[in-house]
Formats: sequence, C-alpha cells, structure tokens
Amino acid sequence: MLELVAAFICLTTLLTYVNYRFIGLPPAIGVMVTALLFSLILQGLSLVGFPGLEERVEGLMNQIDFNDLLMHWMLAFLLFAGALHVNLSDLRSYRWPIGLLATLGVLIATVVIGYLAHWVFALFGWQVPLIYCLLFGALISPTDPIAVLGALRTANAPKPLKTTIVGESLFNDGTAVVVFTVLLGIIQLGETPSMADTAILFAREAIGGVVFGGLIGYATYRMIKSVEQYQVEVMLTLALVIGGSAMCYELHVSAPIAMVVAGLIIGNLGRNLAMNDMTRRYMDGFWELIDDMLNALLFALIGLELLLLPFNWMHLAAGGVLALAVLLSRLLTVAPAIVLLRRWRPVPKGTVRVLTWGGLRGGVSVALALSLPLGDERDLLLSITYIVVLSSILVQGLSIGRVVRKVSAQP
Repeated sequence: MLELVAAFICLTTLLTYVNYRFIGLPPAIGVMVTALLFSLILQGLSLVGFPGLEERVEGLMNQIDFNDLLMHWMLAFLLFAGALHVNLSDLRSYRWPIGLLATLGVLIATVVIGYLAHWVFALFGWQVPLIYCLLFGALISPTDPIAVLGALRTANAPKPLKTTIVGESLFNDGTAVVVFTVLLGIIQLGETPSMADTAILFAREAIGGVVFGGLIGYATYRMIKSVEQYQVEVMLTLALVIGGSAMCYELHVSAPIAMVVAGLIIGNLGRNLAMNDMTRRYMDGFWELIDDMLNALLFALIGLELLLLPFNWMHLAAGGVLALAVLLSRLLTVAPAIVLLRRWRPVPKGTVRVLTWGGLRGGVSVALALSLPLGDERDLLLSITYIVVLSSILVQGLSIGRVVRKVSAQP
C-alpha cells in the first residue's frame, strides 16, 4: 500500500511540474490537461506493444477499491476544498438561479442525457439497459468551474455570472452524487423500488448530509475559534473531512453533501470570525494543493484504467456524439431557467451562452465513472466519460476565455 501511495504522489507531482515547466496553462486546467496527455501517452505505448506495461498497470489497479476510495473519500475532499472559497452572502443573493440549475437542472440533465445515450448506444448496436444510461446522465451532469473562473476574472465578467457558475457547480456536484447513488442502489438491488422508497432514500442522503454537515462544520468552527495556531486549525479541517466522511458512511448519509455544507461554514464563519491572516493563507494553500493533486490523480487513474481496455474506434465515435449531446442538454437546462428568472430580476446579456459553454465536466465525473461496479457497462461508460471530459476540457476549457470576452464586449 505504501508503494501505491508513493507512486501516485510522485506521478501527480511530475504532472504538475511538466505543466509549469513546459505547457504553461493555468494550474487548475493545466494539471488536468497534463494528466490527460499522460494517459494518452500510455495508450500509445500500449498500442505499439510496450512489453509488460499492461501487466504492471493491472497489478497496480487491482490493489485499489475504487468505490471506497472515490465515493467515500476523494469526492469529500474535492467538494470540501471547493466549498471553502465560496462566499455565502453572494450565494444568498443569487440563490434562485443557483438553486434551479443545481437541483432541477441536474435532474433534467440526467434524464435528457440518459435517453440520448440510450438512443446513441442503440444506434451503434449496443444493448445498454436504460438504468445504466441514466446512471451515465447522472455522473456526467456535475460541472467544474475551475477553468472558467480564470477566464471570467480576466474578462471582468459580471459578478452574477461568476457567482452563479461557482454556486451551481458546488451544489450540482452534491445533487448529482445523490442521484448517482440512488440509481446505483437500484442496479445493485436488482429491482425497481417504489417512488416512495426512492424519495426516502434521496431525502435521507441529501437532507441527512445537510444536517450532519452543518453539525460537524459548526463544531469545527468553534474549535478553530478557540485556538490561534495555524497548524492546529489546518489539522482540524483535515480531521473534519476524514472523520466526517467515515461517520457519514456509518450513518448512511451523503458525505459529499455534508462536506459541501461543512466547507461553506468553515469558509465563511471560520474565515471571517475565527482565522487570522496567516491561518487564511495556510488554509487556502493547503486545500488548493489537495484539490490540484486529487484532480491530477483522478485523470491519471482513468488513463491507467483505460489502458486495460481494448482500444475501440466505435467508443471514440460514440463519445464524440455524446459530447455534443451533453452540450445540448446543458443548453436545454440553462436556457429555460434563465428565461424564467428574467421575469423577476435582470440577467446579464450572454448569460445563457457563457453558462452553456462554461459547463465543463471534470474530476467529479471521472470519480463517479471509476466507482462503477465491474462489468461490460462499466467499460463502456468509463470510455465514454473519458472522451466527453477530454473534449470538454480541451475544447470548452481552452476557448471559454474568448466566449467571455466576446460577451463582455457587447453593449
């Protein structure tokens, strides 16, 4: 196990170095792109028959329990790190667009993408059960705002736009994870539960996560407020995520949602009332490092996992079609919500365009795909997820700046 941890820490560090030294993209998106390039290199080496590569990778990957690692731990760390930097007062000001996109938007996207995926898979001759297609819809629904935020800041985009993108991403991650968990539970049970049972499971995961996250977040805030040493304060947040995630697992509530709520409390109450300037600097630096390392690790993991699957041009073609379908579903969820909101409050011009093109897919989608149970459906959905996320980061992530500047230049 120690060798496994050492290998992945060295790998993520190398990816970060390569981006800084040779590629020069913003750190958040650069690490992802570098990890994706690394996985493509591995695919190339596998295709030319690099001796012993697949056996070594298979031995490494067999040591990992993806469901436990990703669903119970890594997602909690990623979402807590993201929530730390969200301003709660800004969220309250734009709660309606954020709430609509992060709840109803995710449910609509799950259904739209799920049925489109079912149609595309049938078109390619693959008989994939609808429940797995809906599962794909849920795992690909979460958006990643990291790459977009840099472009929004550079272009001096309106504050409502920036706040909506960050807030939506934060909460749609939690919603999508709960929907994914419910659908995965249905698959594992082997039978379709009643609407009442599904609603109870959803409520227990979501509401239980909110309540428990609020309790442990507030308790940690009070502890941070009672000390004046940044080392202790940072360690308290680390213990919050590790211990809180373990308790969520035992209580059968959503750890990702609990960590979002706890992160909001620490990032607002804790930051403003319990931390000095030095603690804020160290706290931000520590959790930014965790976030970057985990994102790099996720993309390295999916690259290694795909190395064990035979290369399939049909998967590549289907992934390209579904990347367009995901973009279409994004437009279908964003446009009605913004049109509805315009009845009650002003909305900046170009909001639909920026929110649609800025709906990047990233680490959370990769983590959910990797946590799927073993089987033919997992192999297919893993490949498709990789292609959709890859196209999202490379096409949308590297061009969103131009879209924002064009929208901002409009009178």
